[in-house]
Amino acid sequence: MHFLDQAKIFVRSGAGGPGAVSFRREKFIEYGGPDGGNGGKGGDIVFEAVAGLNTLIDFRYTQHFRAPRGEGGSGSNRTGGGGDDLVIKVPVGTQVLSEDREEVLLDFTVAGQREVFFRGGDGGRGNASYKTSTNRAPRQHGTGWPSEEAYVWLRLKLLADAGLVGLPNAGKSTFINAVTNAQAKVGEYAFTTTRPQLGVVRHKSREFVVADIPGLIEGAADGAGIGDRFLGHIERCRVLLHLVDAGDADVAESYRIVRDELEAYGAGLVDKPHVVALNKIDTLDDELIEALSAELADASGADVIPISGASGVGVDWVLDRLIEAIGPASGEPVADDGGEDTVEWSPI
Repeated sequence: MHFLDQAKIFVRSGAGGPGAVSFRREKFIEYGGPDGGNGGKGGDIVFEAVAGLNTLIDFRYTQHFRAPRGEGGSGSNRTGGGGDDLVIKVPVGTQVLSEDREEVLLDFTVAGQREVFFRGGDGGRGNASYKTSTNRAPRQHGTGWPSEEAYVWLRLKLLADAGLVGLPNAGKSTFINAVTNAQAKVGEYAFTTTRPQLGVVRHKSREFVVADIPGLIEGAADGAGIGDRFLGHIERCRVLLHLVDAGDADVAESYRIVRDELEAYGAGLVDKPHVVALNKIDTLDDELIEALSAELADASGADVIPISGASGVGVDWVLDRLIEAIGPASGEPVADDGGEDTVEWSPI
């Protein structure tokens, strides 16, 4: 399935049906009077968040959504039928934006959430409703209230507990494959990840969702490489896991490049809790690992966890830290250990 996280669509609610102009005509009933019924209400435009969807690809092929209008009234005071509501199903995490993308109109964060975006027009009045003591044979009627329409943008922000960031080829895909069943593409070249990946981690009786996004390079905020368009998928993550390739010429500079791009993007990404890991240590000796870890710790101001996504060394430590940053699951009591743990690496 192709991944699509932005789509522009046209939506229009249903107009109200017209009221009827009718007069009662029955044998032996003189002066039957007006009996035109009201028109029916037009259909609403409704957005609904559903589970099981993680892409907006369906909106590439269907881009116009029009709810049916209400039916016209008829004689014998019969009201016209209302138009059916048009329900547009979107993935959880979808935002509905104005045409200029400046305003968030709707935000869907939980499955089953339903929001009426445009209400259908009310039906017009039939001539029976215009009858008065001085106007006993009215011939006017309402045409029905008009519909509402607009072009809107749909933007998908995947919902995950932890997000992976780093330079291209930092080992993010290998890591998410090691801890989940995501089956992300892995290759010995940059930008093997071209779209976000989601995976579910099961660790120590806990489950949480990890999101992997394409790597960032210097100038990503200005469009370099794949750019920063996929950073929106980690805006709602509770913690970021920053992977740094131990084979880089300057691990501190590699860390700073990514942090600068996160700061340039904004949305509070640099203020999120983050776990720093030195990846691909399986190719280094113990002395070099300790030196690179100390250098990276000075640059980041955080405890650095040496790991190898390929061999599994240190992966459990990282998952423990992520669970700690994510916090207790719903209904789980908060444990008070009386202090803050630090991770110490020892050769295996």
